[in-house]
Amino acid sequence: MNSQAQGVTAVAAIDQSLALWEDWNHQGVEQRIALLNAWADSVSHRGGQVFSDTAAMIRFQCQSATRYLSPVHEMPGPTGESNELYASGRGVFAVTGDSSLTVIALAGQLAATLLAGNCAVVVVPDAVAEQADALLADLVKAGCPARVASRIADTELAAITTDPRLAGVAVTAHQNVIREINQRLAGRSGLLAQLVAETDASQLMTIGSPSYILRFITERTRTINVTAVGGNATLLELGSG
Repeated sequence: MNSQAQGVTAVAAIDQSLALWEDWNHQGVEQRIALLNAWADSVSHRGGQVFSDTAAMIRFQCQSATRYLSPVHEMPGPTGESNELYASGRGVFAVTGDSSLTVIALAGQLAATLLAGNCAVVVVPDAVAEQADALLADLVKAGCPARVASRIADTELAAITTDPRLAGVAVTAHQNVIREINQRLAGRSGLLAQLVAETDASQLMTIGSPSYILRFITERTRTINVTAVGGNATLLELGSG
C-alpha cells in the first residue's frame, strides 16, 4: 500500500479535506477545468490503452463541466436586484468501488467530484490501489493542491460513510455493496448525503452520461440589491415568508 494511505483514518482525511475545500471550491470552474485537462495529459503520457482511455474519460468530464457548470444564469428580480444562479461544490466526497471498479471508472468519478468543486477521499480495493496512486500522483504533478484528493485504506470505508460531515459518495459497485453504503448514509445524523452510484462497470452508462457531473453540485444564488433606499417596501417583502 502507498504510504499516503497508511495510518490515515477517515476522520483525519475528512479533517484535511475540509480545511482545503473552500479554497478549492472558490478557484472557479474554468481554473479547475484547465487543471484537470493538464491531469489528463499527464495520465495519457503513461502510455497504453488503459491510461489512454482513462485520459479520455477525464477530458469528457471536463467537457461536461464546460457545458453545465461554467454558465452563470441571470435571473432579474422584481425590485431590480441582480440574481446570479451558479453551481458550487457540496464538500467532501468519498470515491470508492468494489472488485468491479476499473481505473477508467475511478477517474470519471474523481474528475466529476473535483470539477464540481468538491474535495475527494479515495477508498478503493487493493486490486486498483496502485493505479489509484498513479492517478493521484499525476493530479498533483498537473498542479492540483495536495490533499484536495487523497487516498485512505479500504478498511476505512465503513467509518467514512458513517461520518456526518461527508457530503456524498461516488461508487462503482454491485447492487448489494451500493445498498450497504446507502444504508450507512441513511443511518447518519445531520444532512443527507448524495449517493452517486454506477452499477455497469463495463459500459459506464451513468459515469458516461454528459449530465453525470450535475450530481456533485449544489445550486447557489448571488444577489446584488440595487434598489434605491425608500423603494417599494411591498416588493422588497416578496419571497421573505
